[in-house]
Amino acid sequence: MKYQKLGKTDLSASVVSFGAWGIGGGSVWPDMNVGVGEVERLLDEAIDLGINYIDTAPVYGTGLSEELLGKALKGRRDKFLVQTKCSLNWRGEGGNFHYERDGATVMNDTSARAVRRDVEDSLKRMDLDYLDLIVVHYVCGSWPVEETMGELQQLIKEGKIRAVGLSNSKPADLDEYEKYGTVALVQEQFSLLAPYHGYDYLPAVEKHGTTFQVYGALEEGFLTAPDYVDRSFPKGDVRGKLPWIHEPIKGNIHKLFEVMEPLTKKYGCSYSNLVQAWTLRQYENLNLLTGFRRVETMRDTVKCLDIRLEDADLALLSEAAKPAQVRELDK
Repeated sequence: MKYQKLGKTDLSASVVSFGAWGIGGGSVWPDMNVGVGEVERLLDEAIDLGINYIDTAPVYGTGLSEELLGKALKGRRDKFLVQTKCSLNWRGEGGNFHYERDGATVMNDTSARAVRRDVEDSLKRMDLDYLDLIVVHYVCGSWPVEETMGELQQLIKEGKIRAVGLSNSKPADLDEYEKYGTVALVQEQFSLLAPYHGYDYLPAVEKHGTTFQVYGALEEGFLTAPDYVDRSFPKGDVRGKLPWIHEPIKGNIHKLFEVMEPLTKKYGCSYSNLVQAWTLRQYENLNLLTGFRRVETMRDTVKCLDIRLEDADLALLSEAAKPAQVRELDK
């Protein structure tokens, strides 16, 4: 395993981090129900592989992801950096409507009151004394950044959190938040199929010395194997809302796999590893957030750290992906 300091903090995190959205299940991930035992096995495997960084959020399964992780972390809390999020809640206490799902109306609220309540609720759900990082899940302009960041800095002083991050934001948001404290990382969507937001963001994170944590590098599985692109998904499943299932993009992804196939043989790796290795080359201080629900996926993922793509192959993948790429991607 390789490790990196998160931004300007002293937090040492594995370059591959454990994304826990999927273990929350619900209508967005309906094909697999994960229990505490499965999460415990995932954490055991993470320790064996050197993965020490976990990401979750209150809304992942409407609290279920946090609850499962909290139970599974018993006796091993000191082995992990635990990151969760604030701003999205279903308490019915105000805020801006974000979505309705699985019987819950989720609101986006970055007021000081809501941020503190989010942190306290997560600590309670996970039965933890502190959180290593809190990420503002969706940056919102309805409350002053000074208010949001001020409360987060106060929570740091109280020892309830150790560092702050942003997600689903823009470079200008990072500039503004940095006026009122240090942002350790930004967590943003970035992939071979949807790279534009990430490319636009990289100059800002480099300027501030911020870690760029990528989610969606494998596009919820669509970049893992050619036959995955032909799957169908039930209503509500996040994968059924992505543009990769529609022509002509679908056909262009199949053409991309044709380019990738000889490269997997050249490097002796899976399609996933090839895409992940490409992703890691895009920015020096990049963290690869990957969703894990199976130990086999975790074992395969860490192999990408041993792959160093030749510059010509890096350029070949970037060029082959262009016909399938989209500029705006809503997940």
